[in-house]
Amino acid sequence: MFCSDCEGPISKNDIAFEITSHYITDGDKLFTAISKYDDVLTDIIKRPNHKAGSTLKFILPFLKAYGLTDQKMREFSSQNLALITGIKDTLQRIGKIAHAFIVSTSYEHYIKALCQALDFPYENTYCTRLSIDKYRITEEEKMSLKKIAEDIVRMPQIEIPKGAKTVTSASKKDQRIIERLDEIFYKQIASMKIGKILVEVNPVGGGEKAQAMKSAVRRTTVSLADAMYVGDSITDVEAFKLITENGGLAVAFNGNYYAVKNAEVAVLSEHSIVTAVIADMFSRFGRQQTFSLVENWDHETLKKSQADQALVKNLLALYPTELPKVKIITPENMETLAEESSNFRKKIRGEAIGRLG
Repeated sequence: MFCSDCEGPISKNDIAFEITSHYITDGDKLFTAISKYDDVLTDIIKRPNHKAGSTLKFILPFLKAYGLTDQKMREFSSQNLALITGIKDTLQRIGKIAHAFIVSTSYEHYIKALCQALDFPYENTYCTRLSIDKYRITEEEKMSLKKIAEDIVRMPQIEIPKGAKTVTSASKKDQRIIERLDEIFYKQIASMKIGKILVEVNPVGGGEKAQAMKSAVRRTTVSLADAMYVGDSITDVEAFKLITENGGLAVAFNGNYYAVKNAEVAVLSEHSIVTAVIADMFSRFGRQQTFSLVENWDHETLKKSQADQALVKNLLALYPTELPKVKIITPENMETLAEESSNFRKKIRGEAIGRLG
């Protein structure tokens, strides 16, 4: 079984960020601030009942205040798709040798547009279900939310020291910002009519991605030991943990620090053909032979390997001198790989999207 996150391994988009940037004044700054807050709640505070990817529900009241509709989301998604090179062919190849699924925090509007472009079955996807049109908002709430958005944009960026384990490691200034954001989302907006959206929308992130993997296993009767998961961000951590604990294969594709820290193999590539080669090896020969190939990732080893030689030929034609970086992640190389991968991620997806958690 092959499961992949969408934004990162399949597309270059962060569609929620892009929609917010397009429809809201200073939306890029607003989204980035909320995303950082989401990361802090997930990784530092570890707040009960909070999960990675909650930015996608936190941002919804503001999008509603600025007039976003389901139709606008559908149109924006289909008109702004940015795919990883070769991904359509990669997914079609993988679909011939394995059960293939997409597990994404993205809104369903975007995933439907993506599936249509890739000829991928929508029924084999897990994503954030949403009908923004069904939620009502008063004019007074619109005005209040626009004012709150301006306040958040003016806040300094939260900066948590690297390696911090608790929020007390943050400066007093950052602790006050976190407290203010708590008040905004858990008191001010929660008490509004539109606050209902924060309760009812359930982003597929964190534990939800792990649950999606379990659901896919039940649907296919394939063991988690025979499953490969590809991700790139903090929303994939729980899925990575589930896979590694059960003997599957966890691959960080242009992953950020959170992804590389929790995966087993790091891939740095602008082309998805690397994913196809690894998935082919894992599907046909299993984990150990896949690790053996990755450990000796060079032109000669690939030519002599049991990997699909048509795929290998295409890969070597694309990269006749220097292959994309593929490494087994170890405690010794993790920090260096995480930094390299994070920088490469920004190069492929742009600085603004690449630095998001």
